[in-house]
Amino acid sequence: MPTKLDRIDRAILQVLQRDGRVQNIELAEKVGLSPSPCLRRVRMLEDSGVIARYVALLDPAKVSMGLTVFARVWLTGQDEDTVAPFVEAVRKLPQIVECQLMAGDCDFILRVVAPDLDAYRAFQMEHLGRIKGVRSIKTEIPMQTIKLTTEIPV
Repeated sequence: MPTKLDRIDRAILQVLQRDGRVQNIELAEKVGLSPSPCLRRVRMLEDSGVIARYVALLDPAKVSMGLTVFARVWLTGQDEDTVAPFVEAVRKLPQIVECQLMAGDCDFILRVVAPDLDAYRAFQMEHLGRIKGVRSIKTEIPMQTIKLTTEIPV
């Protein structure tokens, strides 16, 4: 069941999505609360799971992972014996930073990061293409990132 969020909860979430390291005093000031009630609300949002976790967002190019590709994957079947090993293998590969089970043309879409195209090709041949049940992989290479955000509109 979705959590009922009021105007102040939404304001807190907007600020924290932009800066998860903001000090509680500054957060309270930005949302119009005193520090103690603000901290209580943040704890409530954390405890209810609305705030799932805090992370540091990295610049992929600055950690030698400047190439992002999208791999569309088709499996040999959609039964549990085919899907489960694929999902387990994908979870173990750190180059795959996002995996979505799809309705439509392909079975999965993966967002994969790599240092360059040669490294991605090696990853595809040595790892992705060897996962049991993979029938076909089509790779899409983005030309330019127009929008990339982690913020959820609240």
